[in-house]
Amino acid sequence: MLNNEEKINVDIMQDASEIVRYDETGIPLYIQTGELSRYPDRKALCHWHDDLEFIRIVHGEMNYYINGKNLVLKEHDGIMVNTRQMHYGSSINQNDCSFLCILVHPALFSSNRLIYQKYLLPLLEDRETEFVYLDSGRPDHGFILDCLMEMTQLKEHGEYGYELEIIGLFYLIWRHLARQFKAGKTAAPGSEDMDTKVQKDMVSFIYQHYTEKLTLSAIAASGGVCRSKCCQIFKKYLCQSPIDFLNSYRLEVSSHFLKKTDKSITEIATECGFNHLSYYSELFMRHYGCTPRQFRSQHPADS
Repeated sequence: MLNNEEKINVDIMQDASEIVRYDETGIPLYIQTGELSRYPDRKALCHWHDDLEFIRIVHGEMNYYINGKNLVLKEHDGIMVNTRQMHYGSSINQNDCSFLCILVHPALFSSNRLIYQKYLLPLLEDRETEFVYLDSGRPDHGFILDCLMEMTQLKEHGEYGYELEIIGLFYLIWRHLARQFKAGKTAAPGSEDMDTKVQKDMVSFIYQHYTEKLTLSAIAASGGVCRSKCCQIFKKYLCQSPIDFLNSYRLEVSSHFLKKTDKSITEIATECGFNHLSYYSELFMRHYGCTPRQFRSQHPADS
């Protein structure tokens, strides 16, 4: 299980890609268990990465958003998210959910060029395959989900060479996925959906300029769309308005400052783009269920 709350933070680059901190430098694997209750407002930040992402729900259910599509991941089910997809998970009716999260970079399979080109690239380059829902009721998917659980247990036990077993399990998983995808199919790289590209541009703009006084017009302009279209895209892909998304990110950054620095709350609010301390405190209370000062006092080890 997670040892501290920092592990649930999603570190985001300015282009909205996630900085994946692998479990061991040089081995592109990340395996963790988590609960949505450890995230601000029980929702992760919207992001993408070059890694394949596997999720298995242990207890509860989770809303999962991928490029504007909303899925409900059921207990014991899971999902495989293809590379470079905009995605995030959130709670259903603020209920908690525990899950396994495993990231693996395709480079892990690239040592043999033929295997990589024959079995991985057809799926990785097929932009229409954004994800594969893993249904525990299906034997082939059940096998994959069991492998994800075994990987997590191998990491927790930490015996010498456990990474080799995990890599072996990934090859077995990919055999099942490749067969489902009809291995050997030639898939031409598809062009990125225009709305998805605009969404990435606008989210990246917010991550780069959140400290500034941003308006809806400025956010829309960063994507080359009108304000109405901007709102439509945020509603479709993120289920919230552009300004609500901006404030959520500002609050996430401010929580990091509260835990990691001794800056005053007023300084933090200002540096995160909030011009009025009262407004910042009101939003913080709404998202975290406590005041910034109370939040800081609850995380003395991180200060």
